[in-house]
Amino acid sequence: MTETNNNTSPQHSLSRLPVLHVCNDFIIIDKLPDLKINSDDSSDVTAATMLADMFPEKVDKALSYGFRFVHRLDYATSGCLCVALNKQAAMKASKSFQQRSVTKQYLALLRGHVTKPEIEIDIAIGEDSTTANSNHKMCISTSPFCTNPKKAVTSLKLLELGYYGKSEPISKVLLTLRTGRRHQLRVHCQSIGHSILGDFTYSDGTDTSPNRMMLHSYKLQIPNCSLDVCSSDPFILVDGWFF
Repeated sequence: MTETNNNTSPQHSLSRLPVLHVCNDFIIIDKLPDLKINSDDSSDVTAATMLADMFPEKVDKALSYGFRFVHRLDYATSGCLCVALNKQAAMKASKSFQQRSVTKQYLALLRGHVTKPEIEIDIAIGEDSTTANSNHKMCISTSPFCTNPKKAVTSLKLLELGYYGKSEPISKVLLTLRTGRRHQLRVHCQSIGHSILGDFTYSDGTDTSPNRMMLHSYKLQIPNCSLDVCSSDPFILVDGWFF
């Protein structure tokens, strides 16, 4: 089931995807928040349909969605998303992900002030059995409802402390994925008491004030494909405030 959001999705049909890198083998886009990567509903505006409008000559008609996405981003997450333009490039990139030679770093705004400059979060993550028939949430292994937990490691670096809204404390952090579990960053941040600002799903539907979830894929490195791309920072604090 597709993850829902607390706000109406932006009018993506009126937008173009920012392109961070393009070559014969790959396109890396700056995915917009609250945008599906692909969909079986032909009326949906997705990253795939927007790419087809922008690069009609690169659509592979043999594929269901026209493009090979070599990794995924959650619906609510923005930032670097890599698309392979041929089968050989897709296999090469996929192998890098399997071998964990890829670097994926994210920027996030967390609720509350993180007190340590760096945190290594090493907590296994599994499926939350209470949501098996709905939005398939994940949870840490110590949860009584956790099934099939697997090792998950995230490195957190504190970048800045600030405030949001009516003087609500927030922390801007850089998150580096050491493993790649579903919803890993969201679950790990929640587990240390600092949920991601705007994360409707992992706040049990209570975090409704921002217009998006404040999680952004900032840096993507795939060494064996000669890819090293950074996107712009969407979470700029002005005099300690995020507006």
